[in-house]
Amino acid sequence: MKQKQNEELPREKLLRYNRPDKLKNEELLAMILRTGTKNYDVLTLAKKILKHYGKELPYVSVRELKNFLGLGETRACSIVACFELGKRLLKDKKTYLYLTPKDVYDRLSEYRTAKKEHFFVFYLDSRNQEIKCEVVSVGILNSSIVHPREVFEPAVKHLACQIIVAHNHPSGCLEPSKDDIEITQRLVKSGEILGIELLDHIIVTKNGYFSFKEHKLI
Repeated sequence: MKQKQNEELPREKLLRYNRPDKLKNEELLAMILRTGTKNYDVLTLAKKILKHYGKELPYVSVRELKNFLGLGETRACSIVACFELGKRLLKDKKTYLYLTPKDVYDRLSEYRTAKKEHFFVFYLDSRNQEIKCEVVSVGILNSSIVHPREVFEPAVKHLACQIIVAHNHPSGCLEPSKDDIEITQRLVKSGEILGIELLDHIIVTKNGYFSFKEHKLI
């Protein structure tokens, strides 16, 4: 019974949060393994595998894995197949990491001199890595166009932990407008309700950038 409870725990946790980033590495691996061995429950087995192979696990062969602590062919094949699928799907994916406002400024280099305002939302995981970036609106920016629904609906869909919003000022002015401030405040409140933090709002121009967070407006 104790082993069964341990085996079900990671799955229940994933179903409860609906976010795989909430699970520890051994819990994710335990879900792939599904069952333990004669001597180890599934979570203990997962911990031992991770401790033994570390970051080399994605590159270990079936032949080597199947003999580790009685893992067997079926579970060894499952581990190797999962990592191979991940490597193939992510082969051409470019990962962007946002730690400072300048990271966003650099990412939006082609929009610094754009003639129209573009409002961007960067959907991020718990490590500040980009899951997806979307343009929510193009044109004059005001609170009736940029609605929290359009900003946070994709965040829920993409299982984002946090977001950064940004837009360009064709005028070159770095100071936020009244609408900019109002939109930011609405998004902060909406994010608090949903549990998705707005990390920053960044204004981009050919002259530089303005960070709401750095100016303590968030």
